[in-house]
Amino acid sequence: MNLRLFNTLSGQLDEVLPADGAVLRMYACGPTVYDYGHIGNFRTFLQVDILRRALRLFGVPVRHVMNITDVDDKIIRNAAAAGVPIAEYTPKFEQAFLEDLDSLAVERPEILTRATQHISEMVHLVERLAGKNAAYRTEDGNWYFRLKAFPEYGKLSKKDLEGMTDGARVDVDEYERDSARDFALWKATNAGETGWETAIGRGRPGWHLECSAMAMEYLGESFDLHAGGEDLMFPHHENEIAQSESATGKMFARHWFHVRFLLVNGRKMSKSEGNFFTLRDLLLRSYKASAIRLALISVPYRHQLNFTFDGLVEATSAIDRLRTFASRLRAASLEDGSTAAGLATAACAQESFLAALANDLNTAEARAAIFELVRDGNIALDAGRLRSEDRDAMLRVLDVFDSVFAVIADNDAAPTKTAVEWARAHGKLNEVAPELLAASTLTDAEIDARVEERNLARRQRNFRRADEIRDELASLGIILEDGRDGVRWKRK
Repeated sequence: MNLRLFNTLSGQLDEVLPADGAVLRMYACGPTVYDYGHIGNFRTFLQVDILRRALRLFGVPVRHVMNITDVDDKIIRNAAAAGVPIAEYTPKFEQAFLEDLDSLAVERPEILTRATQHISEMVHLVERLAGKNAAYRTEDGNWYFRLKAFPEYGKLSKKDLEGMTDGARVDVDEYERDSARDFALWKATNAGETGWETAIGRGRPGWHLECSAMAMEYLGESFDLHAGGEDLMFPHHENEIAQSESATGKMFARHWFHVRFLLVNGRKMSKSEGNFFTLRDLLLRSYKASAIRLALISVPYRHQLNFTFDGLVEATSAIDRLRTFASRLRAASLEDGSTAAGLATAACAQESFLAALANDLNTAEARAAIFELVRDGNIALDAGRLRSEDRDAMLRVLDVFDSVFAVIADNDAAPTKTAVEWARAHGKLNEVAPELLAASTLTDAEIDARVEERNLARRQRNFRRADEIRDELASLGIILEDGRDGVRWKRK
């Protein structure tokens, strides 16, 4: 079974396979580290994570490159306002971004690289373009790409270059000249401003130039797949194609993967609307990282996601069902052997799960297939119809599911701790949910000890004390669940 994805360039579903038959070479646009990442950013990074995990599940090795944009106008302005050089300003936001990726169980790419590490490659690309009369320098020292040198401009976004009148901008770059449609490659800077002394003059790279240079440095002049948010399709990705293919004469990327926008409560996310959330904002409100992950990936990548707090509550409940079912299966005392119905239930769930992923990463249908397994498996457990081999088959299906969705394994405590420590270090403890702040002061070992104290009180029939311990833990955001197989606890 091969994965088929919508290719923005071809406008159809195409199989995703490595051109060299060995390793799929994939580039994904990374963050611009001028501030903390918001959930719209992380929807894209999560969908790219689903893609790479699905490729591995289908037996396709991946060489994944992601850039860190650590020089651009916003970074320069913010660093200047803070009174520090950009090399001192960006590392804390880069580190926060990596911590947030870990919180959301996003796998690191094989290569994570910074723009400022590749200035020489960018300069060389400008020189190649100039040698082909596709780039020119203006009197003020800026370098521009000559759009008329690339007749195919617009083939990704399907925009008509002829319909753009002279003076219409194809970029929002403040350095662009109003009298031309050409976009900036290299921006001249004065002494004292952020810049590098190079063969093409003192300056710094344009954003589009960065990605072309870094992608080709690690993946070659032509590679398999380029990923990013739909907001990057034009002009960023269109400009990448124009400058890269003009320089090399080769197709830049064969497949383009774009993730739709995220809305919050039906509106575009905006600080002025009061619906702008970073990952840390949500963690400090005591939502689990796994629930945030599930909420952001359950809607397929080509569909617009309307993010709501009700959706987060639903995702939390869904994960509890998954984890409870997995725990029930592992703890159940079952007779040896198998049943035709139990094995068929597991096989059907896995087949449906894989088919949904193979069909343009339909995460909604993939999730639904697993929850049918949860429903049918619970019914069989309740009726005493499962055997040991049925249980093992169902657990294997859950493992396959979690190799892509990564929400069943309970790793929520670490992201919560990181977020609370961050709030404490930045004087933001007032933003932490009270029960979360209280719970964060208890270690897992301390909670286990309190649970054992309650168990002892119950064995001694001191139910009043047992209830007191339960209520004390609840006030600290620790929920106890009594079941036939013992007591489980979880943090809110």
